Amino acid sequence: MNMRLSNIKALSVAVLILCAVPLYADDTGGSEKYQTVWNSLIPRYAKAQFAGSIGVVSFGTGWNYSKDRLETDILFGFLPKFADTRAKVTFTVKQNYLPWQVSISDKWYLEPLNCGLFMNALMNKNYWVSEPVKYPAGGYYRFSTKVRFHIFAGQRFTLRLNKNGMKSVTGYYEISSCDLYIISAATNKYLKPKDYLSLSFGLKLQIL
Repeated sequence: MNMRLSNIKALSVAVLILCAVPLYADDTGGSEKYQTVWNSLIPRYAKAQFAGSIGVVSFGTGWNYSKDRLETDILFGFLPKFADTRAKVTFTVKQNYLPWQVSISDKWYLEPLNCGLFMNALMNKNYWVSEPVKYPAGGYYRFSTKVRFHIFAGQRFTLRLNKNGMKSVTGYYEISSCDLYIISAATNKYLKPKDYLSLSFGLKLQIL
């Protein structure tokens, strides 16, 4: 990969620590105010995702708030070397909005709409946010090759567990597109949905 092995190890350790913190967090000791702040920073769940324009596989963690209608994810993805000569790591910050739930049974419920936005970046020095000086002035490349902004919508199915260390398991799918693909679809009528839409599947483990 086109980044130091030590950096990749550091990122992996950081994700594992974030995912493990909920299992080992201790509520004893310290002031009430300190505990309140600390508890709000502890990730509430772990996620794994397949595809979705953020890597072939992605892993991370996140937080529920606003009566569980909002979620913020932090994910690290992996892109094997396909057409390119080297594999890559991606970083994603994702905001989810879940307006309502529909109970199917005592243990199962459906979230008919899961939608939101996310930002994805390639962690590789060969990609850039601002156009390098080697290209002609005037916006030769109008889009960053490093960062993409996406919009998505999908659905979720959740099984309540309420066991020690695991509150629920959620399976989901999402359909997304990014800024570059949306503009391409609007200006090139010959493109088909498969050219500018991406399908992903994921699993969420609610710990806290």
